[in-house]
Order: sequence, then structure tokens, then C-alpha cells
Amino acid sequence: MTKIERLKKLCKWLIYIGYAENDAELASKLGYTKSSFSQIMNEKVPLSDKFIDKICAVDQNINKVWIKTGKSVMLHSEIQNPMTDHLQVSEPAAIFNQKTISLVDNQKIPLYNIEATAGLVTLFNDSSEIKPIDYIQIPNLPKCDGAVYVSGDSMYPLLKSGDIIMYKQIHNIKDGIFWGEMYMISIDQDGDEMVTVKYIQKSDKGDKWIKLVSQNKHHGDRDVSLNKVKALALIKASIRINSMS
Repeated sequence: MTKIERLKKLCKWLIYIGYAENDAELASKLGYTKSSFSQIMNEKVPLSDKFIDKICAVDQNINKVWIKTGKSVMLHSEIQNPMTDHLQVSEPAAIFNQKTISLVDNQKIPLYNIEATAGLVTLFNDSSEIKPIDYIQIPNLPKCDGAVYVSGDSMYPLLKSGDIIMYKQIHNIKDGIFWGEMYMISIDQDGDEMVTVKYIQKSDKGDKWIKLVSQNKHHGDRDVSLNKVKALALIKASIRINSMS
């Protein structure tokens, strides 16, 4: 990777872990306008040491040597996760202190009946008009847009049918994917909407494709064209109820 590509990866991680909602908010927190930030990331203006210093100042765990040279790893506490075959932080909340993570103490996460809303696309497009069936409150969660019940067994035993997953909608599908993470995804299948929960990995077919990977090995991997993806949300947390009595 080039230096800019490494910075883009770091920016994706900061958005993923909740430091900022999107590139515009990240630019603002670093002291840049959206336009000037975009010019830097698209190499329209030279990358300065000042910019690198500002982004490294977000947290002492960020490895400046990796940004400048590509040596070592992005974060000092980074490890290899053999399950998803990508680099990630094992305990993000322990590494990024609570001053930098956008944790919300008292957020009320709306719980939706996705079947009653006629699919994920409808839910995302008309969420302000759809009445939740309940609300969930869990302290110190990253910001979530909503929650739904899981159906199917493709992510078993990590998730089973009836579990609740809390999600953050991804608006920029093409550039907003963090490889190896778990997503709720809506796919156009011959005019019908198929909603599933999968890990998303890079596809061998190229940049216009993604690979959907299940936790349950009875479900095979599947390559899907990006233009078939109609809605996408990053899974932030899950709840399992073991007994109703």
C-alpha cells in the first residue's frame, strides 16, 4: 500500500470504531474542511507531516511508523484474526479511550420487525415513518441506527435465529466496507430482496464483487456483484435471550 492508501485504511477504521460518523465529520474533528480533506486523500495536494501528526493524535495506539513506511502494523495492539483473515483490534473499547470513541450512554435503539417493514431497503429509506416495536438501551455502545431480529442459521453458532442484532447503516456501499467484518446486507435477487447477515471479504472476481462468508460452514461462500447490493449495515452488537421464564 502507498502512504495515502494506509491513511485511507486508518480513516475507515476510525469511522468503523465510532470516532466519526463519516469522512466529513472526521475531517472536521481533525481541523479540516470536507473539501481540503478530500483533496489530501485524493492526492490533489501534497500530504504533510502536520496531517499525519493530527490523525495520530487521535489516540497513542496509532502507529505513525506504519503510516509513513508501511512497516509493522496500523495499531500497536493489532493482531491477526484467523477467522476473518484480516487485521483487527481484539478489544477496540479498551484500546481507544472513551474520549475518542463516540459511545452513547443512554441511546434508545429502535427495534424493528423487518418482515413487517417489507425489507431492509424500505426500512432504511422510510425509517422515520416506521414505528418500532420496542426500544433497546445498553450503556456504552457505539452509535447504532436500529436493531432487528435474526432469522436463519448462516451465522450459527455466533448468531442464531431469534437473536437481536444492532446495526449502523452504511451509506457509501462502494467505499464503506471494512473487509472481514459482519454486515446485514440486502441483495437484489431477480427482482426480489434477499436480506442476510454475513462476513464480507474481498472477492477473487475483482473490485466490483464481494464475497459473502457464513460462520456456519454448512453454508458455502458466495460472490455477489456490488451493483446487486441495495442496502448495507455494519453489525455493532448482538443480544441473545436464553430463557423466557
